[in-house]
Amino acid sequence: MTLSRRQFLQATGALGAVASMGAMADVPFSKGDAHPRLTPPAGSIDCHMHLYDSRIPAAPGATLLPADASLEDYRKLQQRLGIRRMVIVTPSTYGTDNRVMLDGLLRSRGDARGVAVVSNGITDAELAELHQAGVRGIRFNLSVGSQALDGLESLAARVGELGWNVQVATGPLLPEVAPRLLALPGKIVIDHMGHVPQPEALKSPAFAALVRLLDTDRAWIKLSAPYLRSKIGAPLFEDVGRVATALVSHRPDRMLWGSDWPHPTLAAEQKPDDAQVLDLLMRWAPKEQTQALILRDNPTQLYDF
Repeated sequence: MTLSRRQFLQATGALGAVASMGAMADVPFSKGDAHPRLTPPAGSIDCHMHLYDSRIPAAPGATLLPADASLEDYRKLQQRLGIRRMVIVTPSTYGTDNRVMLDGLLRSRGDARGVAVVSNGITDAELAELHQAGVRGIRFNLSVGSQALDGLESLAARVGELGWNVQVATGPLLPEVAPRLLALPGKIVIDHMGHVPQPEALKSPAFAALVRLLDTDRAWIKLSAPYLRSKIGAPLFEDVGRVATALVSHRPDRMLWGSDWPHPTLAAEQKPDDAQVLDLLMRWAPKEQTQALILRDNPTQLYDF
């Protein structure tokens, strides 16, 4: 049978669509194969993702040991979501070893900024090298307890001179550590909506602490990982969504969005549909102008893109 030109184009177009769907389905550590309904504005930034490479040894005592998750794997998610730029955060797995993050920055060809984990003993020359590589923040992770804030004030002062931010994964300890964070003179970023507990939510001390931080004009909040505290669960995470909506309403100019890919705290069968998670922003921030602030304008300024 001879195909007409129109039939040939229709057939090849259908095959291309099938191939594209197959490519979308092959995004590691993410469910689903559809693109998001939300179209991110050009220049959008995923402000929270991690890379893992088993060739780099985990820090002694590390409890979170995910499978390898490469920049090439993540690029597939970016293609699906329509977001090219990213902030690579050194995870707790590696302690103060930032080699995996730095390798990602190098190979991102300018599409990424980094958040490092450093010790009190880091030299000014080493900080300068990190800055040159694209690092724009340091992270403290309180999943190991409030002692993880050792050196907070001195390190915050030093990196503040470089224009960096201090990012804190507070876990349930935000009310306890908020006074120290409020006393810092520089920029502060709070991971994962401050882990506001459910069902207390807007009535919790953690939410009140977030509002106080936002009111300093020096704090930014990552609208990320809604699954961490939700009691309702996927796909809408309505309980955490009420927290996100309230935060956006209070200070849209201080909100950031992050995928938390490859979702290291979740088992393989619990990984979310990242397109659906991005689409939650349409519920939390219905206006396109606000979405553009969160996805592009706020992080572009904060991370010096």
